[in-house]
Amino acid sequence: MPLPRPSEDEIIQRHFAPLAGPAALGLLDDAAAFAPPPGDLVVTKDMLCAGVHFFADDPPGAIARKALRVNLSDLAAKGAAPLGFLLGLALPDDWTPDWLAAFAAGLAEDAAVYQCPLFGGDTVKSPGALTLSITALGSVPKGTRLIRANAAANDFLYLSGTIGDAALGLLLRDLPVPVWSHGLGAESQVFLRERYLLPQPRLGLRAALLGCADAAMDISDGLAGDLAKMLQASGLTAQIAVADLPLSAAAREALAQEPDLIETLLSGGDDYEILAAVAPGKAAVFEQAAGAAGIPVRQIGRAQAGADPAVFRAADGRPLSLKSFSYRHF
Repeated sequence: MPLPRPSEDEIIQRHFAPLAGPAALGLLDDAAAFAPPPGDLVVTKDMLCAGVHFFADDPPGAIARKALRVNLSDLAAKGAAPLGFLLGLALPDDWTPDWLAAFAAGLAEDAAVYQCPLFGGDTVKSPGALTLSITALGSVPKGTRLIRANAAANDFLYLSGTIGDAALGLLLRDLPVPVWSHGLGAESQVFLRERYLLPQPRLGLRAALLGCADAAMDISDGLAGDLAKMLQASGLTAQIAVADLPLSAAAREALAQEPDLIETLLSGGDDYEILAAVAPGKAAVFEQAAGAAGIPVRQIGRAQAGADPAVFRAADGRPLSLKSFSYRHF
């Protein structure tokens, strides 16, 4: 027999008060209050909806962690240290106490790991799908916040980690499963699914970015589209050789099965890696600082003066014609 559902006050005190930092005032008030550290405040918000950003049957702890991590990725791209977050939770009719307990446990785990306590929020009933909204707050030393529009001509373009894994992991969830997936090893399939389920916010790049980067942004909607946003905002262009892109062994394995997947790797979302523009004179220091943080980075090209869109070139030098540059929200 299912357990009776707790009230909203019981939910808050049982599941979310343990995640709260001092600013939350024990989640007993209507608002948090804190004195931000010296410097600039960085604020970001991402919403996630079941059936759009995650699967309704994903593990509840993983759903919670993804919701927090995609916001932390935005802070990472600004060189910001996390301060805390606000949670909006719209629960559908079929939620259970066990589901909520697992959700809160996953959220608590990442809040502790990333030192980003809960400041407060709201919990409501949803007439539709499960929907999450997180607002994350961070701080940077005054005047050091990174923006995407500050890239300069001749800057080296760097990318953290590997791209395209999450988009392939999403395709592995399709039914029927794609033909190319039959040629993947079990380890590669698990890796790709995990990359979709649990992104890795690159907060460890903070020192490298603040010390060396002219501009940065996280790759959430696909490398091709997000690179275009940075270059357009900065009035620049670039030539990118596909052979220079950082791909995981699993992605290369999939690409060997189906070469047309290159478009998925370039335009698929959910990478949450960092794209950074670094002046040539600071490139070596940037690479050393990233290496010291244990985060791989690779130079994928160079920003150039010009207003033309970035061009991705195949191994034979021909430009790739992409049907879509990024994930479309609408």
